[in-house]
Amino acid sequence: MIAIRAATPEDAGSIAAIYAPHVLTGTASFEIDPPDARAMRTRMASSDGLYPWMVATNGEVDGGGVIGYAYASKFRDRPAYRYVCETSIYLTDASSGSGVGRLLYAALVDTLRAQGFVHAIGAITLPNDRSIKLHEAVGFRRAGVYREVGFKHGQWIDVGFWQCQLNEPTLPPAEPKKFSDVGVVRT
Repeated sequence: MIAIRAATPEDAGSIAAIYAPHVLTGTASFEIDPPDARAMRTRMASSDGLYPWMVATNGEVDGGGVIGYAYASKFRDRPAYRYVCETSIYLTDASSGSGVGRLLYAALVDTLRAQGFVHAIGAITLPNDRSIKLHEAVGFRRAGVYREVGFKHGQWIDVGFWQCQLNEPTLPPAEPKKFSDVGVVRT
């Protein structure tokens, strides 16, 4: 049985191992050198309790192996963007196409909604039909494309942006709640 839970610093090694092949051989990430466990722990800690980091494991107990992770991060640096976040998800090759991604990403979206974020943005390197289907399955819609903005593995790559409205914009907007106060939400 697949379990979804908040990521812990102890998961950083598994997260780095899942991410490495995407960096080294794929185009889903524009990084060139895969970060190690220490770098992943630093990234997780930099969320300051606001942005969720979640893992999917292949068991209900803490001993279940991590087979995927999803997280949210700051969309842009300017204060006016603080009601919006950017999302990412990565799975082991063995888990891809099994439904794990949808369970994990839906939990991330539900959690962001409960935190009070207004929109989530997903950046997808193109072409990537599997990622597009996953984003659209949990409520994202195509918002636009930047043409030939990344160069990796000898090719220019387009990046598409998908947007998910999480909550109605209000005046004045409410500050998003910390992930540490909300926890993982699954509806």
